[in-house]
This record gives sequence, structure tokens and C-alpha cells, in this order.
Amino acid sequence: QGQLVEFGGGLVQTGGSLRLSCVASGTIFSRRPMAWYRQAPGNQRELVATIATDSSTNYADSVRGRFTISRDNAQNTVYLQMNSLKPEDTAVYYCKAEPIQDWHPKLTSWYGVQYDSGLWGQGTQVTVSP
Repeated sequence: QGQLVEFGGGLVQTGGSLRLSCVASGTIFSRRPMAWYRQAPGNQRELVATIATDSSTNYADSVRGRFTISRDNAQNTVYLQMNSLKPEDTAVYYCKAEPIQDWHPKLTSWYGVQYDSGLWGQGTQVTVSP
């Protein structure tokens, strides 16, 4: 089955930068819209950024202008570049793959993949100190 593995979390001071990576395997990455979510203790999980299969993007107001989501289909990877980090950005960040776009049963025969309702990464901690 497909899976997502995240890298790049860590501790950074206010104003610093981090780049998160999410590597997909066992799936048709290029046909999955991708997203980054985050969740701080006591808070709801919130959508941070999305990127469609055509690389169009959307951002939460709280991160627009500071964060950039991108994808490299050749590397099966989605990135979240985070600049000008603030303490309120502290959270566990989760990568999510939406279901494969334009699913067809023949995809199972051609690529050996099964339909799923989406995939979640394991989460990576981002901590921004004041």
C-alpha cells in the first residue's frame, strides 16, 4: 500500500526557515492532490496549504506569503518551505495525499495500486522558539 514519509522538522528561532519534505511510495503520486496540515496541542488540525496535480496552490491566510508548497513528481515528493517562522507556527505538521485523481479500475492492473480514501504522513514536529 502507499505511504508517506516526512522529513525536515526541528527547532528553529523566530524568523528562521525550515523545509519539510514528504516522500510518497507505492502509489501514483502525480495523480494525487497533496496538502499540508498542522496541529498544535489543544487545537484542531488545520489546513495549511494545498497543491493540485497541475501544481496550482492555495494557502491559509496565516501562512500566505511566508510558506510555499511545491511538488516534484519525478521525486514523488511534496515540499513545504517555511520562512519567517513565528512561535504560533509551532505544531506537528502532517502531509496528506488525497485520493488518486480520475480513478479507474484498470489502474490496479497497470500499476498494482488499490483505491484508497487518502494517505497521511506520520507527522513531523516544528518548534519555533521566541
